[in-house]
Amino acid sequence: MNLPNKITISRIFLVPLFMIFVIPIPDATVNFPLLSFLKDEMLSINVFINNYGSYVAAVLFILAASTDGVDGYIARKHKLVTSFGKFLDPIADKLLITAALIALVQQQVVTGWAAMIIISRELLVTGLRLVAAAEGQVIAANKSGKIKMIFQTVAVSVCLLKNWPFSIFTDMPIDSYLMLIAVLVTIYSGIDFFAKNLKIFKSGGM
Repeated sequence: MNLPNKITISRIFLVPLFMIFVIPIPDATVNFPLLSFLKDEMLSINVFINNYGSYVAAVLFILAASTDGVDGYIARKHKLVTSFGKFLDPIADKLLITAALIALVQQQVVTGWAAMIIISRELLVTGLRLVAAAEGQVIAANKSGKIKMIFQTVAVSVCLLKNWPFSIFTDMPIDSYLMLIAVLVTIYSGIDFFAKNLKIFKSGGM
């Protein structure tokens, strides 16, 4: 396995670590009788997560998202582009964004509608990639998909940081506006992706 693919896989492994810091331990687990000897520790962990977890998660999210450009750059520069990498790279992006959106919906920071639209687009695109794979074709991420990822990353990062640094200057919910823009860009990129790959549907007998 080459270096770019290892970096992509590392992005996937950062997803569960990200979730640990952004979602508190459920009350059912904290109050589970068999775990009563750990209750105080779990409560302390939840206090940390509630107060600082989003900031740690934001750092992990930004770190994971930044590797998206790194693996692609290395692959292109050193001619290490592979079919496996082309397929895995967008999957890693989708796992990261989906995990972040689910966490933000649970925190009531992002609406369920916004999350549903973004996740639905990712699932539909993944479905098309699977159809293409069955036809012996590998679809690499296109330009609009990369732009979409940038907008989603910025919006999610600001939401995780609780509207910082904009909260220093204004009370306006810039994070909500950025998420709205990300949703609109996501819709556009989805339409663009399907329009450019319509031939795969036809070749697949649809």
